[in-house]
Amino acid sequence: MSTPPKGEHDLDIAKVTQRAQDIENKLPRLKQVFEQAKIMLSMVKDYWSGAYREIPYWAISAISLALLYVLNPADVVPDVIIGVGYLDDATVVAFCLKLVQRELERYEEWRAIRGKAGKGGHV
Repeated sequence: MSTPPKGEHDLDIAKVTQRAQDIENKLPRLKQVFEQAKIMLSMVKDYWSGAYREIPYWAISAISLALLYVLNPADVVPDVIIGVGYLDDATVVAFCLKLVQRELERYEEWRAIRGKAGKGGHV
């Protein structure tokens, strides 16, 4: 096995270093996406329990489908692939978040009002 010329090796290290930095820069955004996914799950629970019905059918359907995709282990990129297995899940959730952002804001307002009244809501 031959070793690559020194300049080529340095280029590979630079690519890997840059890619690692790119991933690190995306981590806070991915964390935010998954925090929002928790809120979506809470909304679905409150919807199905009958506690929260102030959401259009298309929005609760989109959220439910996105969450089902995330929970399905046999999705486009299997979750067992370390490092990239959850990127497709995050992409689906992020897309859904863009669709239902206003509905999530309304739900969080509702939840805050219920919390102040001592009635809670799912967390």
